[in-house]
Amino acid sequence: MSHTQPAFLGVERSLSGRRWLARPGDERLALTLAQRLGLPELVGRVLASRGVGLDEAESFLNPTLRDLLPDPGHLKGMERAVERLVAAVTGGETIGIFGDYDVDGATSSALLRNALADMGAKARVYIPDRIKEGYGPNAPALLRLKDEGIGVVVTVDCGTTAFDALEAAAQAGLDMIVVDHHVGEAALPAALAVINPNRLDETSPHGHLAAVGVAFLLAVGLNRGLKQAGWYQSRPTPDLMRWLDLVALGTVCDVVPLVGVNRALVVQGLKIMAKRGNVGLAALADVAGVKERPDSYTLGYVLGPRVNAGGRVGEAELGTRLLSTDDPAEAAEIARRLDGYNKDRQEIEAVVLLDAIEQVEGRPDDGRPLLIAAGENWHPGVIGIVAGRLKERYGRVACVVALEGDQGKGSGRSVPGLDLGSAIIAARQAGLLRAGGGHAMAAGFTVARDRLDALSDFLAERLQAQLEGDLVPLLELDGALDAGAAGIELVETLAGVGPFGSGNPEPRFAVSGARIVKADVVGSGHVRLMLAGAGGKRLKAIAFRAADSEMGHAFLSSSGTAFHVAGTLRVDTWQGNSSVQLIIDDAAFAR
Repeated sequence: MSHTQPAFLGVERSLSGRRWLARPGDERLALTLAQRLGLPELVGRVLASRGVGLDEAESFLNPTLRDLLPDPGHLKGMERAVERLVAAVTGGETIGIFGDYDVDGATSSALLRNALADMGAKARVYIPDRIKEGYGPNAPALLRLKDEGIGVVVTVDCGTTAFDALEAAAQAGLDMIVVDHHVGEAALPAALAVINPNRLDETSPHGHLAAVGVAFLLAVGLNRGLKQAGWYQSRPTPDLMRWLDLVALGTVCDVVPLVGVNRALVVQGLKIMAKRGNVGLAALADVAGVKERPDSYTLGYVLGPRVNAGGRVGEAELGTRLLSTDDPAEAAEIARRLDGYNKDRQEIEAVVLLDAIEQVEGRPDDGRPLLIAAGENWHPGVIGIVAGRLKERYGRVACVVALEGDQGKGSGRSVPGLDLGSAIIAARQAGLLRAGGGHAMAAGFTVARDRLDALSDFLAERLQAQLEGDLVPLLELDGALDAGAAGIELVETLAGVGPFGSGNPEPRFAVSGARIVKADVVGSGHVRLMLAGAGGKRLKAIAFRAADSEMGHAFLSSSGTAFHVAGTLRVDTWQGNSSVQLIIDDAAFAR
């Protein structure tokens, strides 16, 4: 969180309290990349700061599955899983799929269901209710599947630490296959196979895969196993590539690093999505008003939240049903319901966020790297989003807990450099949690009400030990430019460095010394600006949800004042006309 590098543009404390830094990168490499690839120097700098060297530049800009998709068999457990599933498919068994209720879980479940249908197999999907059943496999649900005559169940995006539930299933005679990506422990659950690039004894270099990426590898492995068994002698071989749109959606929405094979999965998946072959995704895009070619922003901020809404505040299985239906009428109806649930979620989230902010700001600042807010009657379906909002607002790790009865359901979001998932696992191993797990940037847990203070102290201590220096929120920038240099051609060239997300952040620039020509409030507290550069050229800008912030107040009361304004550049199309708009993240007075 701290850094010894000189502050970018001299901004030690911005209007949001952050220190600006230039992303580290080799300037000579940046120049060489730009020259060899025929790109602007600014784009070469972006590539260099992402760790892209001369040898991998072409593969980074044009990632293909042919070059980057690993052999599924390199993952531990894959061979046993494929063997059992080949027997299930050829034997006419119904295969159970137990998925998580978030986007990664919904896409993983739909992907396997769709792929199995293409293979000529039968599947039964079960998505648990977030409120009634909680996260991950539970024994009653698994035993119900057994009672339905199912002999093999694949868990997706869950199961690695579900020791009790999988033990009960094994005792009942169920063959369990775990397909997951969450950090494991030394012990493995009672399963026929655990396929997880992040199990502790795994040597795979692909730990950045989302669960849907692991599920795709299982589908590829199973398809190959069925070919070898002669299954396709009398039926067509399925084209698994047509489900890459689901892989892209789950990968982006689970905020895993968009590097290596993940880049190829998302790039190719976006191409598939643009063809609108999945009737569920097409219906969701229509109800969300998506008219442009989809990109990672569309997935993460437009489609993903709507798929998630069913599991958060509605019906848990709706996302999977939408993504696996081939009935346009059913897809349109589910998409409308998910859109409605998403509006409900936004309203609930706003109330909980306000309560959480009041709670955080009503306490003295203890300087710790962790914020915890807990409240009665907070909806468990929005606490993860609220934790993310707190993290963004205060630049600290944030955990939000929905209390009910003698316990609370919690969700946390971390900041770069602090591993929250390992701290949560350590807390569970120390007996402070009834359940918990996650990865570096996000985690979930269940805590007894009377252990909440002890948990807060434990996590704060673990996170503090990871810090190198003071807790100062940082904003990393890829360079500075004048308002007049932010043209459409530059933005379109930068898009080639995408898809953007975790591990490959969208390029962020400082428009230096820009003067405010006009500022007003639009929508739900957004501040719209017109900036002017040194040569008088103008640039549209907007700061979302900023009207009540210190930055927003400064914009609205400082006409003609010069600011350094940091943000990302996007092409804004309205009524057939396109222009560049700066999406503002932060600002500082230009001295």
